[in-house]
Amino acid sequence: MILVTGAAGALGTLIAQQLTGREDIVLGTRDPGQSADPARARRIDFDHPDTLAAGFDGVDVLLMISAGYGEDDTVIARHAAALDAAEKAGVRHVVYTSLTAAGDHLPYALPHRWTERRLRESTMDWTILRNGLYAELLGQIAAPAADGRITAPLGDGRLAAVARADLAEAAVRVALDAPAHAGRSYELVGEQAIGGADLAEAHGPHVSYQPGTLAQARALMAGFGAEPFQIPMLVGTCSAIAAGFLAATGGDLRDLLGRAPRSALAAAVG
Repeated sequence: MILVTGAAGALGTLIAQQLTGREDIVLGTRDPGQSADPARARRIDFDHPDTLAAGFDGVDVLLMISAGYGEDDTVIARHAAALDAAEKAGVRHVVYTSLTAAGDHLPYALPHRWTERRLRESTMDWTILRNGLYAELLGQIAAPAADGRITAPLGDGRLAAVARADLAEAAVRVALDAPAHAGRSYELVGEQAIGGADLAEAHGPHVSYQPGTLAQARALMAGFGAEPFQIPMLVGTCSAIAAGFLAATGGDLRDLLGRAPRSALAAAVG
């Protein structure tokens, strides 16, 4: 049996859709009653470890989607609870959606690296999917304002962005054939590095790219009522892109998909 955690999230929903019709799939979510497929849903809430023993019962392969929405200590506690419960339940293999190696410059990298280390020290087989940043995230960060300007502080930097659907498909392929991927870490970055000027051009002649500063972006995010931990995450992402740390293309995505990845630019502009 394969259990997908975070099945109600953006990545998890795409994964669940690709696994529709399989009888060996269980979808983990905080509220099974709200699941699109309640018959296959189990309550899995990393913030409530008491839900995990029953949730992991009978699971052979755990496709563990990072619970990265939170402060570092919160995310580490969630992942620790999940992996502790998985070991106790006899899960044989964990496939974990981590962060690309180039993402070590990002403010939210630490919980991913902690989880990778915990997996390597575990009694379970493991596969690490080091996902690049979503093209859709870049599209949100660098969305045009009402006046047609993109002001995200990306400078001349570019991002080797990945369509979320491609990462979902890669995760499904690995989970369905987990033993063949045991002990492997895959770099799943895009083959097309895109920046603010590319996004503006893709949106059309009415859109221009006029990057602002990190300070301006920080103030704007604070004015939108972002959670305190979200602001350094988003500003840090812009800073790393602008500094050129996330532009390297290549990796293992094409090999895992067996085809060329989707256009990151098309995914970013929707």
